[in-house]
Amino acid sequence: MAAIFRHGRNNFDRETPFGRSAMLFARLRSVVRRCPMVCVCTFLLAAVTALCGPGALADIPASNRPLSLEFPSTSTNSGSLSLLDPQNWTSPEGLSSALKIMLLLTVLSLAPAIILMTTSFIRVIVVLSLLRQALGTQNLPPSQVITGLSLFITLFVMAPVWREVYQQAIVPYQQRQISLEEAWERGQKPIRRFMSLQIERCDNAEDVWLFLRYAHLEKEPETYDDVPLQILVPAFMLSELKTAFLIGFQIFLPFLIIDMVVSTVLVSMGMLMMPPVLVSLPFKLLLFVLLDGWHLVVGMLMESFQPIA
Repeated sequence: MAAIFRHGRNNFDRETPFGRSAMLFARLRSVVRRCPMVCVCTFLLAAVTALCGPGALADIPASNRPLSLEFPSTSTNSGSLSLLDPQNWTSPEGLSSALKIMLLLTVLSLAPAIILMTTSFIRVIVVLSLLRQALGTQNLPPSQVITGLSLFITLFVMAPVWREVYQQAIVPYQQRQISLEEAWERGQKPIRRFMSLQIERCDNAEDVWLFLRYAHLEKEPETYDDVPLQILVPAFMLSELKTAFLIGFQIFLPFLIIDMVVSTVLVSMGMLMMPPVLVSLPFKLLLFVLLDGWHLVVGMLMESFQPIA
């Protein structure tokens, strides 16, 4: 039979039904040999079409049928407005929804950075990074360890502030006792007080006036509660950076003295080819361990923050 189908064009007349069937089978066989994946995809598409056609769900029980999802739409005076139609995004109704979605996505993407900007994380991470550079240990401790330690110190310092925010703003809002605007006003008060206390403790009030000078406000603020948040946050960041560098200088100074002493000794001994950093590193590590440096540095960082009343 294989020989008959292989030579179907020569052995059978094209005009007879058997001959036409043999030619069709031979063509299908050659197509399957040349393009097997196309044939498999075509078969699967036909099977899916047959199974998922309009009448395919008629025999399926209601409990086993797939759920039908409907895309959201907003109702307007003229009817229903589909949010999936790009032409409706520029309409007055659709533009409002698009701006709300864009604002929500922007806030969610910047939320971690905003939280870190209003906490003690800046001071802690800068001081620990300067400590690593003063020790001269290159990438030890790793950046993940320094970041993790900074986050936990930040959580410890900011716990009273966030607890007050939760009790005064989030809990009443969840119980529907206050509106969203009032919850926002209550929630930012503890954070404002924390930032203002750190600025006053470090005597960096001139950073606030730096931004107020370029803000051109109609009324000059009398207290920190009157300072806009867009001015208080960058002023707080400048204050934290200045304080962190001052603390880092105090930490850096003893290790710098060790480097200078080792370098002077090596030069006096004529060992000019010996790197001073390589010789001073064991002495710096020994001094840091004997003095319990991590305990002293973390304790100094904790004492540098002004706790809220």
